[in-house]
Amino acid sequence: MKRGKREIMEKKSEISCFIEELSMVVIVKPTEENHEAAHIPTKPFLSICYSVLHVLEKIGPTMAVLRQDVYQNIKRLELMHESNPTTNLNLVEILKLEATEGIAKKGSSCSKAFVWLTRTLDFTSSLLQILSNDPQKKMEKVVEESYEVTLKPWHGWISSTAVALKLVPESKTFIDLLKTEDEDHDMVKQKMQILVSLLVPFLEDIHCILRLFDLDKLKST
Repeated sequence: MKRGKREIMEKKSEISCFIEELSMVVIVKPTEENHEAAHIPTKPFLSICYSVLHVLEKIGPTMAVLRQDVYQNIKRLELMHESNPTTNLNLVEILKLEATEGIAKKGSSCSKAFVWLTRTLDFTSSLLQILSNDPQKKMEKVVEESYEVTLKPWHGWISSTAVALKLVPESKTFIDLLKTEDEDHDMVKQKMQILVSLLVPFLEDIHCILRLFDLDKLKST
């Protein structure tokens, strides 16, 4: 039975799996009356971040530095979760703890890891939105435009990968890498649009919580 389920999962595209992961996550935003109500399920959030890794991998070596950062940040939060699974099943509790201890914006904090994972999700959402709106657009331009509006204000990643941008696949090739054998480009485009429609409100809720903890303007150091 387990084997059959695994075989079914293997037939799903990265985009389909991403949509499934995102559909199962419920974020509770803080309200003016009750900031304590804020809730982000830690493990499901990290599962979504793993899905991002799979998508970025399809873009090739240009994403190597970004993928490494994403992986390290995921692992940092995973270790924190494992240190106290009961309390830290809500990622907001981790943010509260570090804010109380005064370490949220220092060193390799989990709060900073969360901020950068969120920004990578912003980047991925922008990339998929641009590409789904214009599948013929050069992938190099798609990456650059997404970077400009999501990551550039916070660090200089693109400056160290400018040459590697020439190595990104063509848009058609990238879409081919995202689809399964029984899918065509129109189906992938439609799924990207569905994914973006889920990511946008999801990220709005995340940013609301970042603002609550004064983390939304945190820059790379």
